[in-house]
Amino acid sequence: MTASQVSTQIEHPASVDAAIESRLSARAFLPTAVPREVIAEILQVARRAPSGTNCQPWRVYVLQGAGRDQLVAKVCAAHDSIYANPALAAEYREEYDYYPEQWVSPYIERRRENGWGLYGLLGIAKGEKDKMHAQHQRNFRFFDAPVGFMFTLDRVMGRGSLVDYGMFMQSMMVAARARGLHTCPQAAWNSYGKIILPHIGAGPDEMLVCGMSLGYADESDKVNSFHTPRVPVQEFTRWLD
Repeated sequence: MTASQVSTQIEHPASVDAAIESRLSARAFLPTAVPREVIAEILQVARRAPSGTNCQPWRVYVLQGAGRDQLVAKVCAAHDSIYANPALAAEYREEYDYYPEQWVSPYIERRRENGWGLYGLLGIAKGEKDKMHAQHQRNFRFFDAPVGFMFTLDRVMGRGSLVDYGMFMQSMMVAARARGLHTCPQAAWNSYGKIILPHIGAGPDEMLVCGMSLGYADESDKVNSFHTPRVPVQEFTRWLD
């Protein structure tokens, strides 16, 4: 950006709003390739995300082609092994707690609404474990998206860097929408750091933050008709005058 960031005028605010409001976690993608220059543009925009004292703690690994497919095969094999023998889950631990140890209201209700709403759309009934396993494994296939990202963070950094990461990833997702692409941020990968980090060539001081799928959403797949609700502004906002 060459113009002053302070004086820059947003010509079409509605387009910015539309990019944010049309973002969804797409769960089915077309095989259409995403040009490398488009991925680079998205990262170029996202790097302007704010971070505490401008630390810019993000490290991004882009997976395409054989590198993507090989990781998919490795993690899917581990996921299948755990399904066959749940005791193996102890070998795969995420490095930070993404979810709470104990769910409380209203979060547990929202989680259930999300989970059963998706499974209901897909015709997966409670107790159909094989179908649930197969659907969960879609995460580890990047939902067939041609591009996958892995995000890492130096372990020396504090928890505030995870806040920075959220702003960076949101910037990526909005920039992707501006280019007609969709994304799906994925914490599902987090337990498989011991497989993922060596595969992507991450250093010993890096920890896995999460993954993300990127591509052109398959509009014909009913899973992409699943839109999660949001609570009204007045429910989470308190005005102090």
